[in-house]
Amino acid sequence: MLATATPLLKRFWYPVIPVSHLKDGPKPFRLLGRDLVLWLDGEGKAAAMDDRCCHRTAKLSKGFYSNGWLACGYHGWEFSSEGRVMRVPQRPVDRQGQTNMRVPSYRAETRYGYVWVALEDPVYGLPEFEEEGLGFRRIDEFYEVWNCAGLRLMENSFDNAHFAFVHRASFGDQGHPEPAKLEIEEHADGFMMITEVPVRNPEIQKKVLNMESDTTVRHMSGRWYAPFLRKLRIRYPNGLSHSIVTCATPIDDASSMVVQFVYRNDTEEQAKAEDVIAFDRVVTDEDRDILESTEFDVPLDQTGIEMNMPSDRPGVLMRRMLARMIAEHQAKVPAEAAE
Repeated sequence: MLATATPLLKRFWYPVIPVSHLKDGPKPFRLLGRDLVLWLDGEGKAAAMDDRCCHRTAKLSKGFYSNGWLACGYHGWEFSSEGRVMRVPQRPVDRQGQTNMRVPSYRAETRYGYVWVALEDPVYGLPEFEEEGLGFRRIDEFYEVWNCAGLRLMENSFDNAHFAFVHRASFGDQGHPEPAKLEIEEHADGFMMITEVPVRNPEIQKKVLNMESDTTVRHMSGRWYAPFLRKLRIRYPNGLSHSIVTCATPIDDASSMVVQFVYRNDTEEQAKAEDVIAFDRVVTDEDRDILESTEFDVPLDQTGIEMNMPSDRPGVLMRRMLARMIAEHQAKVPAEAAE
């Protein structure tokens, strides 16, 4: 599956940039191969448009804010959040606003500290995380480009069998290489996987878990939201809850913007955010090193292409569900066009 060749992927929400990055002006982002400009209007609301001025094609991300609008840095044309040209400085005052000139704009919402964008009418709404209602603290961790397909990262997030090997230098327990038992509950937009895994408890993790034992057990509830978002809630024997939200926003076929933040039911005094981030940095770097060596064209029909083992069950289910969603979407398009 190539992300840019799969029209259905335009109909999902993706976190594209931290809201804080837009305070001082517009910023560029490539989503599914489309160059966008992200910015905040006069009310502080997020806006997403094609990063191309309709006058002489200059990138609008090189522009600036002007009285609640986005001004092109080339000739100063000003745009509303809907992409409509609101002011052309070179025109007389009495002729301003008398135009239908515009650039394509897209749905943009602010949630969890990020601007989320959907290029077409979303199939599902933005995800709701229970930790928000429970008052857990949120720690922003990573916002970085990985050279791998989003589906590879999602499969890896639900693959218990890789812990003992990929994470052998951090928490992986090679004394328990066999995959843990798991339960899966399917949802319309993904699934929930419940499992528990024995792991090592290295010194860096002892600090953030407030546990002295050399081993522990992770009770994990992993929620996959199609296509490239997961929330993994890990509960430890001492009552600590550590929930990891990871999204692989598709830049193009071969690269993803990895957005990750965590929720915890402890305090900064109990575990410093910088220590939490430091441990997760080690773990994600281990994943990244392996995942960037994989092929980015992930086959949804694996017959004779990629082999499987029992612990691949979550990943196989992801592929089957995405294949079904794509087929259903393709079947609807001709019907909608005929209406």
